[in-house]
Amino acid sequence: MKQALILGLGGLMLAGGLPLVANAGDAENGRKVANMCRTCHGLDGYAQIPIAPHIGGEPTAYLEAQLIAFKTGQREHEMMSIVTAGLSVQQIADVSAWYGAHQVRATLPEGVNAEDAPQNCVSCHGADGISVLLDAPNLTGETNIYIDTQLKAFKRGNRQHEIMSDVAAALSDTEIREVADWYAAVTLEILPPEE
Repeated sequence: MKQALILGLGGLMLAGGLPLVANAGDAENGRKVANMCRTCHGLDGYAQIPIAPHIGGEPTAYLEAQLIAFKTGQREHEMMSIVTAGLSVQQIADVSAWYGAHQVRATLPEGVNAEDAPQNCVSCHGADGISVLLDAPNLTGETNIYIDTQLKAFKRGNRQHEIMSDVAAALSDTEIREVADWYAAVTLEILPPEE
């Protein structure tokens, strides 16, 4: 079953691994789908629990890729694997469009300079944690527990990524905590989609 699903969705993937759906996501339909996400991620994408990431304002392509990865089993999580199993590819595109339509603002703490940001991270995630790439997540205002956990998952091979696995493997646990603390200290503001 999982293999058939992966093969079926394989035709919907771009060479870079980002999902491509026949129809672009519809943000208003995605708002309806997001009702099942609100307990952990909030309807606006501001996480309600510390182990869930903020997803409002994430690049739509990144959100779609992660949801497809959970759906196909390429990425596993006790809750997300179950939730995505019941979503169609169109619903994934729609909910990604909803959360991706939000705007984010990041504010560095007073007295902190962007030049002091973790140098291994800024080329993809920005000094303020706002992603500069379509397939990288925002890290702005995530809890240090969440960032620490994800970096250690990459470091230990529990989570795989062609860039992040190598970056995390080169970091000590102390360096991982410094990265987590840097981005957790940035203030995140999620703004509703423009109408």
